Amino acid sequence: MNAKVDAVGRVDSDIRNVEAAIVGAGFGGLCMAIKLQEAGITDFVILEKHPEDVGGTWRDNTYPGAACDVQSHLYSYSFEGNPDWSMRYPGWREIRDYIERTTDKYGIRRYVQFDAEVVAAEFNKESGRWLVTLADGQQLNARYFILATGPLHVPHIPNFPGLDNFKGEAFHSAQWNHDFDLTGKRVISIGTGGSAIQYAPEIAPKVNKLTLFQRTPAWVIPRDMRKYSDFDKRLFKRFPLMRKLHRLRLYATNEARVFPILHSRLAQTFQFIAGSFLKHQIKDRELRKKLTPNYTIGCKRVLISNAYYPMFNRDNVELVTEGIKEIREHSVVDAQGVEHPADAIIFGTGFVTDPRIYMKDFKLTGLPGHSIQQDWKEGAEAYYGITVSGYPNMFQLVGPNTGLGHNSVIFMIENQVEYIMKCLQTMEGTGASYMDLKQSAQTKFNQGLQERLKGTVWTSGCQSWYQQADGRNVVIWPGTTWRYQQELKKVDKAAYDWVSLSEYGDADMANSSQIDSTQSVSL
Repeated sequence: MNAKVDAVGRVDSDIRNVEAAIVGAGFGGLCMAIKLQEAGITDFVILEKHPEDVGGTWRDNTYPGAACDVQSHLYSYSFEGNPDWSMRYPGWREIRDYIERTTDKYGIRRYVQFDAEVVAAEFNKESGRWLVTLADGQQLNARYFILATGPLHVPHIPNFPGLDNFKGEAFHSAQWNHDFDLTGKRVISIGTGGSAIQYAPEIAPKVNKLTLFQRTPAWVIPRDMRKYSDFDKRLFKRFPLMRKLHRLRLYATNEARVFPILHSRLAQTFQFIAGSFLKHQIKDRELRKKLTPNYTIGCKRVLISNAYYPMFNRDNVELVTEGIKEIREHSVVDAQGVEHPADAIIFGTGFVTDPRIYMKDFKLTGLPGHSIQQDWKEGAEAYYGITVSGYPNMFQLVGPNTGLGHNSVIFMIENQVEYIMKCLQTMEGTGASYMDLKQSAQTKFNQGLQERLKGTVWTSGCQSWYQQADGRNVVIWPGTTWRYQQELKKVDKAAYDWVSLSEYGDADMANSSQIDSTQSVSL
């Protein structure tokens, strides 16, 4: 059916009408689509800005050495186990292949509209539906609007003085230029975060000179590089329970890592181990000093690599910690005025993670008086990272404060999708046209969340991508993923307003006073 909704909610026939519009075809969007389909809801569309493929992060990040920091059997859907993972930590190709196989197995590709960048979404109070606008001018009308874009999809390239004058090759790690041969080139890598510690050791043996500009050192721990044997794969395939038990063990091991992060004193032991690893790998005292962080481990993302530290023992690798003054046509000048010749610059500078910045050109409008830029001007916040007051029937995956520093984000995504499905079923059960989170519920939740962050290593003094410029942490979930799962087991109906619309557009508000606040609905 095609439909267009006018100012009072009447329907015209020029715009495609769907039950749900999902933005993004990465792990989150695909999981949402699979669960909608399993529930018998097939009138939905996945709006994907890429012209031809699914995969999100694992479609875009193809730099040398790109791999996941979470074990393969855990970095996958619980309902779609893969007995054939080749090693403990998978590379980008294997993850991308898994995503594509899963997409095809569940027949999800037919729901994906490619080259469909969403530039605006507006909620219509009279119709109880979302009007979604694409970059090419197309519009869709949806009852449910689901943002599955994730926080790591807009590359961050600092605006260094003189960058536009550089005559060599320059690209971000998430936009790797595979047509440019780095062999024998003088390469400067700006940034030493999660991407750089993977690609730098890969390119170091082939380049003439590799200069790494480091702003802040990271704590690095060893990576388990063991491969799964053919026997392991046969065992997992023949006895799925063994694979599930292996996955459970990995989950429990990772979950235990959160306790030193939650309690700064416990982090000291973890930090001693990481420091010993650094000391063992780097013999030069001055170099080791430059590579030693001055903050508690866990305050920034802990990185995993066996190759990063040994790379600095190469004669053609240099670490610069003075900062960047300017970029010239064929070089980068550090803060001390030293000029470093360059044929290529690689930006390992991460992503724009503040929604107020990467959503600044995205017009998202909810109930009258609500725009996301205005509502989030002091910082992004949501209810369990999923719903936002003033934006009825809008849901997020991996929204504010649901990122992790210790376990698999796929676990979070699956619990968020399950919660959304419960919300949809609750609306059907109550006869509501839309649900809107109460501001009081959102405020109470976020006050408690920020209180729980106090005393953790995330608030121990360092500046990280987990934080806004003012220091407020809007990325990390301050607890165990098990606790997150338990808190999402039921929908607290009293936290929402449930609105029913008549065929004439009249609204009947079902407030908490009309609903048993102890009642909840679960699948």
